[in-house]
Amino acid sequence: MAITVIAKLKVKPGNEAAFKDAAAAMIQQVKTESGTQTYILHQDAKDPTSFVYYEVYGDQAAFDAHGKTAHMAEFGKKIGALLDGRPQIDILHEVTRK
Repeated sequence: MAITVIAKLKVKPGNEAAFKDAAAAMIQQVKTESGTQTYILHQDAKDPTSFVYYEVYGDQAAFDAHGKTAHMAEFGKKIGALLDGRPQIDILHEVTRK
């Protein structure tokens, strides 16, 4: 079954545009991953420094492969100084689907 990730990231005020630029480049790279089904970034409507990724991977192997990519490592380097604290990462195992 699929693996869903909800990743909540808070950026330091004034770094929203730089974070979105880095995220857009990352999303282009993720499109090349065969096991990644969904990879969407959202920005909070009330707090522009809060972002949420909604990610779906076909299985555990696809999720693990995503975490080991060069573009994931590069993304981490790009956004490290932009973040206001550590991301909150929730990993969910799909139970059922319509």
